[in-house]
Amino acid sequence: MSKKPKTEPEEAKKPLEEEPVEEAPEETAEESESPAPQEDPTEALGKKLAEMNDRYLRTLAEYDNFRRRSQKEKDALYGDTKAETIAKFLPVIDNFERAAAAEGDFESYKKGVEMTVGQLKDVLKSLGAEAFGEKGEPFDPKLHNGVMHEENDELGENTVSDVFLKGYKMGDKIIRHATVKVAN
Repeated sequence: MSKKPKTEPEEAKKPLEEEPVEEAPEETAEESESPAPQEDPTEALGKKLAEMNDRYLRTLAEYDNFRRRSQKEKDALYGDTKAETIAKFLPVIDNFERAAAAEGDFESYKKGVEMTVGQLKDVLKSLGAEAFGEKGEPFDPKLHNGVMHEENDELGENTVSDVFLKGYKMGDKIIRHATVKVAN
């Protein structure tokens, strides 16, 4: 038997050929820094100005709308508050009209008026108004309007000796100063 030497397939016998690698052409410094088309500085500033002007006009329009809406709400609130206040006084007016139309003696008439005045004071209290200015209080020029003075040894100095008109306030706001006579 004759031995045949082992042979390799023909593909294996071929020497490996190197495939040519395509090299990228070398870039020159001038080509790598190719400038993007630059805008004219005047055009850039013009665009920026137009953008800022648009923002300004939009902000101005928003503010104007806010101002009008706020004024409308304020006017509506004023009208509503005014109507509510008037509605609270209507029962008092009704009682005065009944008292004026009633027949009877002076005492019952006086009692009806006193009750109506009490009702009126209750309405003022419900609205947050409180009366001040009583005889014997110390005189305070921030609260009282002194229109007369008298010498009175029984009362101390700068003491309210008589009240002509009571004062009214809501919280710290004076609605009307009390008109008083002051003892010196």
